[in-house]
Formats: sequence, C-alpha cells, structure tokens
Amino acid sequence: MDNLVFSIFSRAQHRKHRAQVSRINQKMATPKKSAKRVAKKSAGGKQSKSGLIFPTGRVSSLLKKGRYSKRVSGSSGVYMAAVLEYLTAEMMDLAVKAATQHKKDNRRITPRHITLAVRNDRDLNALLQNATFASGGVLPSMEKSLGKKTHGKKGAATPKA
Repeated sequence: MDNLVFSIFSRAQHRKHRAQVSRINQKMATPKKSAKRVAKKSAGGKQSKSGLIFPTGRVSSLLKKGRYSKRVSGSSGVYMAAVLEYLTAEMMDLAVKAATQHKKDNRRITPRHITLAVRNDRDLNALLQNATFASGGVLPSMEKSLGKKTHGKKGAATPKA
C-alpha cells in the first residue's frame, strides 16, 4: 500500500513539475524550430562542404562499384570529383580560347575547339594522347618534304667548266 501511494504521489509531482517547466518555456524567448532546420541543411553533405560542382556521392559510389580496390575511403570520392572538376575546367578554359581565336562562330564550343585545345597543351596532350574526339579532326600540320623548296641562284648549283 505504501508503494502504491508513493508511486501515485511521485506521478502527481512529476505532472506538476512538467506543467511548471512548460510555463517557463513559454515565457522564455527561444529560437524558432525553422531556424534550427535551416542550420542543419546548411551543414549539408560532402559535396556542399567541399564546394564542388561535380557529384561527390556519385563518384564515390562508382569507385566502390568499379572494384578498383578492396577498400575505398570516404574522402576518395571528394578527391576524385575535385580532380575531374579541375581537369574539366582547364580543358574548357583552353577550348574557349581556341573558340575565340577561330574565325567562325565563337559563341559555341565544338569538338574541333576541344581537340585544338587538348592537342596544343603539352600536359593535356600527354594525358589524352590515346583519346579520340568525335568530329574533332586533327591538328593542322604540313610535312616538311612537301613544303616550298628554297632555290638559290641559278648558276650557283652547277660549276662552270
């Protein structure tokens, strides 16, 4: 009987305490829940923290599915996405320069501009030496033996007798 009275009494005390706490919380100025949600969203995932455009999650999952290694680090997708984004930005920068130097339409980057950009850059050419760009063509070059021959004076080549 004493245990029953004690348990009922403690429940009543608990209810009274909860009522006091709720009244205090209503009076206090607390930040809104929506502000907390916004703060959580801004923390974001690895892609938003790294500030990359390329999808780090997709690159990471492709690294895991590709079986390139037994184990794949959590930051490997971020690193690989950063490298791919850098190479793409470098290639596009050179392609834009090639497009502006081209005589025709410079508003559009074509496969020809990408080919010219890659083949004229030493590092990108070494990286993509075995790559073929569709509709890219080749670098303009002329064989030395087909070039114009330089002639000296007419009588200088054969000695007179």
